[in-house]
Amino acid sequence: MRISAKVDYALRAMIELAATAPEQIKGERLATAQSIPHKFLENILADLRNGGLVVSQRGADGGYRLALPPDEITVADVIRVVEGPIASVRGERPDDIVYEGTAAPLREVWIELRAAMRGVLEHTTLADLVARSGASSATPA
Repeated sequence: MRISAKVDYALRAMIELAATAPEQIKGERLATAQSIPHKFLENILADLRNGGLVVSQRGADGGYRLALPPDEITVADVIRVVEGPIASVRGERPDDIVYEGTAAPLREVWIELRAAMRGVLEHTTLADLVARSGASSATPA
């Protein structure tokens, strides 16, 4: 599995938001805290906002915060919002792929791989990651 910079940055920003929840954080502060290019992060935050994972407020007191409690947002949720399906083969769902002859069992390997990745990514929340980091998330909502 290849993790793109976009997914990496999105997860780092979301963990930062989770660690300071329910406080609102400016995009520039998020970018600085996680060493993410600010312009790139703003585009990612727009995706996360459109995907319902963050909310934003404009103005001097504005910024970003999680749309849901950290224990309700999984790593898989973030990946799906910024990049789409967890596992695909040439852009197709493993279930939809047909291989001929000796390669036929490969389809089952891709399905098993997707299930294993989902097992980790769908059960790891932002709250779990904050707890692993030793940072304190403000309040469970």
